[in-house]
Amino acid sequence: MDQNFKGLKAIFLNCTLKTSPQKSHTRLLMDVSVNIMKKEGVEVEVLRPVDFDLPVGVQPDMKEQGANKDDWPQLYKKIIGADILILGTPIWLGERSSIASKVIERLYAMSGYQNDKGQYVYYGKAGGCIITGNEDGVKHCAMGMLYALQHLGYSIPPQADAGWIGEVGPGPSYGDTEWDGKTLDEPQGVNSNFTNRNTTFMTYNLLHLAKMLKDKGGYPSYGNSRKDWDAGTRWNFENPGYR
Repeated sequence: MDQNFKGLKAIFLNCTLKTSPQKSHTRLLMDVSVNIMKKEGVEVEVLRPVDFDLPVGVQPDMKEQGANKDDWPQLYKKIIGADILILGTPIWLGERSSIASKVIERLYAMSGYQNDKGQYVYYGKAGGCIITGNEDGVKHCAMGMLYALQHLGYSIPPQADAGWIGEVGPGPSYGDTEWDGKTLDEPQGVNSNFTNRNTTFMTYNLLHLAKMLKDKGGYPSYGNSRKDWDAGTRWNFENPGYR
């Protein structure tokens, strides 16, 4: 069955700690998904939040809280303009990066915003995550990140995470061709059937869900409109829908 994903937009936020143009192992794995989406005609943008001035906080614009500069409003415009959000992160000490946590906090800062149906602003958009690192932690990091995205209003399809980790202890990271002064037989991880399969499934599941949501105009506002709830209209606790 042919699928047409043209018209969809996706934004990848690589939450590496490395500023551009430094090499990012997380970006290498994200590119597997990026390239699939581009091949399918999806408009894709990849950004590193570490390249932006993003103060710590949970307000839409931290300049109003005393920060000298806050690039979040311009980054948010790109995020809200996309149908799909994929967060990428390395693993440090078994956890997502500090940049990933900051991005999630800033996403949360928009909790008071609503779409034109009076729903929370991320309703109707799909989310997923990609994770790289040495030692364990892919599923642990994905668990927290996907929970956060769905709590904010993003829709999470099946198999919405993918990742690669090396052996326990110091060692090469994803895509490395050298380690400890030695040339490796092949770039680490790039031929992992498990990682490539999961990344591919994640990508297409996000595309399918985003297309379905966009074609339907998002979720119906029946029973989930913050605007109607706050107005106290049409709500009946004995019949827990509207009308």
